[in-house]
Amino acid sequence: MSEKITSPQDLLKLRDQARGQVELRGGRKETQVVVHMGTCGIAAGARDVVTELVSALDSKSVQTVTVRQSGCIGLCDQEPMLTYTDKAGRNFLYVNLTREKVREFVMRHIIDGKPVEKYIMEGDAK
Repeated sequence: MSEKITSPQDLLKLRDQARGQVELRGGRKETQVVVHMGTCGIAAGARDVVTELVSALDSKSVQTVTVRQSGCIGLCDQEPMLTYTDKAGRNFLYVNLTREKVREFVMRHIIDGKPVEKYIMEGDAK
């Protein structure tokens, strides 16, 4: 690190820079999608999922969603997966995703506001 941290403001600036590196699509918005990109997720196709997600959001001109990535959450057999947090703060864990499932998720849950229950992990918020 080339900059010296000499104040709390310097630390906040560093934090904001780091946050910008993990956000794939703009700052904080109404809702958030986190694509789980641990080694297991990547091996299962998470790169295709995140690419399709950003493409689908852009093609529909959806500007209310922040897209981020995270590491593994310990459910390797359910990869690739994403967590969607809606305006009310409810989390929906979508599992075993494909490009087609991501497009359906964008159309039905993000645009129409109706969760795609068949792709949500059993026992998760609905």
